[in-house]
Amino acid sequence: MTRCPPLPSLALAALLALPLASQAQQAPTPAGQRHFPEAALRGELKILSAAEAELNGKPVRLAPGLRIFNPGNALVFAHSLINQPIKVNYVIEAGTGMLHTVWILTEAEARQPRKGGEGGNTAQTAR
Repeated sequence: MTRCPPLPSLALAALLALPLASQAQQAPTPAGQRHFPEAALRGELKILSAAEAELNGKPVRLAPGLRIFNPGNALVFAHSLINQPIKVNYVIEAGTGMLHTVWILTEAEARQPRKGGEGGNTAQTAR
């Protein structure tokens, strides 16, 4: 009686699962467009340090789990953006008031209307 599946079967299963895992991580959208949550607002972000930033000229704290996505939807480290003003869509954590998620916008995304603070486009997104 065989208790463990043979090694070639496990290797084959792992190889077949690789393309599925890579597709799930990339999650491409039609025509390269990203979809932002309804709660996301527009603004200008300037990272000042590992814990502090300015959002639309006002101080904001960065959440410990802050995620910053570049225009290609890859994660970016906050320290690599220090003192660079960037146009973003963002989500503030409701319980703490800290900056939780940020998407760095392309020029085309920045032209699309979205509710935001001072310096951002104040038009509502039509849905």
